[in-house]
Amino acid sequence: MFDEMYSDDAQIRKHYLQVNSWLRTMSSTVISQKNFEAESHFKRIGITFSVKDDDMTERIIPFDLIPRILTNYEWVKIEKGVLQRAKALNAFLHDIYNSGEIFKAGIVPKEIVYKKSSYDQSMINFSPPRKIYSPIIGVDLVRTGKDEFYVLEDNCRTPSGVSYMLENREIMMKMFPDLFHTNRVLRVDDYPTRLLQTLMSLAPKKCDSSIPTVVLLTPGHLNSAYYEHTFLSDQMGIEMVQAEDLYVDGEFLFMKTVNDPMRVDVVYRRIDDNFLDPLFFKPESVIGVPGIMNVYLSGGVNICSAPGAGIADDKSVYVYVPKMIEFYLGETPILNNVQTWRCEKKDELQYVLENINKLVVKEVDGSGGYGMLVGPKSTKEDIELFSKKLISNPNGYIAQPTLELSSTPTLIDNKIAGRRVDLRPFCLLGTEAQLCPGGLTRVALEEGSYIVNSSQGGGVKDTWVMSS
Repeated sequence: MFDEMYSDDAQIRKHYLQVNSWLRTMSSTVISQKNFEAESHFKRIGITFSVKDDDMTERIIPFDLIPRILTNYEWVKIEKGVLQRAKALNAFLHDIYNSGEIFKAGIVPKEIVYKKSSYDQSMINFSPPRKIYSPIIGVDLVRTGKDEFYVLEDNCRTPSGVSYMLENREIMMKMFPDLFHTNRVLRVDDYPTRLLQTLMSLAPKKCDSSIPTVVLLTPGHLNSAYYEHTFLSDQMGIEMVQAEDLYVDGEFLFMKTVNDPMRVDVVYRRIDDNFLDPLFFKPESVIGVPGIMNVYLSGGVNICSAPGAGIADDKSVYVYVPKMIEFYLGETPILNNVQTWRCEKKDELQYVLENINKLVVKEVDGSGGYGMLVGPKSTKEDIELFSKKLISNPNGYIAQPTLELSSTPTLIDNKIAGRRVDLRPFCLLGTEAQLCPGGLTRVALEEGSYIVNSSQGGGVKDTWVMSS
């Protein structure tokens, strides 16, 4: 296991020296007090996540006081790699909905795209503004060594978690301002401004204003990411709306106001494709806007991310992203994929079944740490049950080796212990491609655990990228 704080000879790495000195000055009493302050902050502002149990329990996400620190050298590689990947994924989306050159070249099989429910046939022969289908992409990374970063998955639909990134930084700066005086940490608080600028730059051709009107479309307070919706709309200074606040008139979309209706140019939507427009998708949807797809396809409004963008983050498509980078950009991938076995292939299914106790098996459409098996941490009964699932529905699963995730210092019962982490940086694509210098670091709080998802017992950390 690669330790991000300590070198192989047990020396503290240079970029952790000041944080280590700071930790040594804090008593257990102070640590307890600060933990209480952080928890109270999250309770007060209402940051919760849903646990998929019988009651859909809402809980406060555990926050760890020790930041995860990345050097500028490490960040440059991550930044270049994520931007490269985001550009290739958008090129792929434009291609599969238009000329299909990657199919003609025999690089990606047609069937893994056309047979997916996330492939939206209404988008065929349509291009959104600037040919950007997914302007906000969250890429989940793990580290296994000094210069070894792997992409676990891409999130091209409505990646969540950026509110944690921002709130983690705010609470750290409030509680430990001196730390930021002595450490040159790149800022993340301008992300909402960057996001708004990105969305405004993607206004449709029919937009007749120099300042496009952007709204955030939420399904409502029952959604697990509702806090993030309110947070981002507030930070960007835009209206958060629900379906009943919007209506179609002719070739444009309008928002109801206390005065005259206001034309909407860009919809930052945080609802799933299937619920977006009851006239196009699920007729029973009450959280969608009737007719919005007609306005979108005629160029009267832009929807971000585009309907059908989710096919790019399908786990069976993930396998081909390195080849996409070579095909569309003519470049060598900077960040590696994790070796992946597609269970829909008979020989690969056989390998997975024979080695399942060593592998991580995931649902192709799964998320949040649900619907997966971590072989080395599973019982014989769990493995037998999952093997039956694989045999009955091989198309629904992929498998990957169990990577030894890097560890960072983490406070466990007021004592410092190493715990595994991952990282989700957030990429924005508009008139320019950019990465916010930080991201969401998730940490597996249970000893020996590989699962960092909050719904599965994980927590979060502030992520520092040093300026030099």
